[in-house]
Amino acid sequence: MQAFTWRDGDRTVRFGRGVVADAQGLLGAGFTLLTTPRAESAARAVASAAAVTRHVPAGRVDEVAALLLADLEDVAIADDRPLVALGGGRVVDVAKAVAAARGGLRVAAVPTTLSAAEMTLSHRHATGVDPTTPRVRPSLVVNDPALSASQPARDLAGSAANALAHAIEATATVGASPVPTLVAQEAARRLAEGFGATELDRDALALGALLSGYALDAAGIGLHHVLAQTLVRASGLPHGTVNAALLPHTLVALDRRGLVDAATYREFAEELRARAEARSLRALGVHPDVLETSVAVALRRSELERTPPAPTADEIRAIYRAAW
Repeated sequence: MQAFTWRDGDRTVRFGRGVVADAQGLLGAGFTLLTTPRAESAARAVASAAAVTRHVPAGRVDEVAALLLADLEDVAIADDRPLVALGGGRVVDVAKAVAAARGGLRVAAVPTTLSAAEMTLSHRHATGVDPTTPRVRPSLVVNDPALSASQPARDLAGSAANALAHAIEATATVGASPVPTLVAQEAARRLAEGFGATELDRDALALGALLSGYALDAAGIGLHHVLAQTLVRASGLPHGTVNAALLPHTLVALDRRGLVDAATYREFAEELRARAEARSLRALGVHPDVLETSVAVALRRSELERTPPAPTADEIRAIYRAAW
């Protein structure tokens, strides 16, 4: 797959196998880097160009971002250098939250999963930050499939389920429109292509995920992602695993509304659920009480209104129960 540079308004996306080797030329040098040990060891070209490096610990985005804000309080981040996120969706979202709290710093993202967080404006704010603070979307994305599709097969399937959910939901919210819908359809095609051969086509998966993030950023989240994000926070399970477990069931809810033809995606969603070893929430250790807590929390999310008609408590409970 040929590498390309995509200039999308104030954002530049560099995609292709091997592009991370050009990291210093793209990012400059002397930047502040947020990463994890695994990601740092996988992208030495990025890590070696950093002036300051902080490892993002495990935990919730809002809480971790608050810790890093305090840790970086005395670190000057130059206007001509971005805050660089090297890692999965949580790392990228933490960087976006830190940048927002610091007055809208520029962010560059080098993803190591299919989360597509590098393509979206959505993120939680750091604990204690005014919720009306403008959010930050990375202005530079360096997406090398050798990194972004580098997860082991089981984790990659969960991450791909999240990306497929992005693509599906981008066509099914009140924000859906022709361009994001076309991109979402291509994203789904690429993701299916990635799992369609004897061996995984990681380049196709990386491109599919990137396109799915673009589409969802344009259309906005709705029913599926509200339920998935809420359950992730309540259960502590990985984001991809929860998406894989829920997607076959949220597809039914979207089909019932006439927003999605579930038959188009059902087989692939089931395949990803199996590959991600996410056949049921019960087998993953989710207690029924967690489901009830998640129902109550999800109902308070205004994004549910973006999937008309907004689901009731009974419908949300039924979806969680079906996945359990």
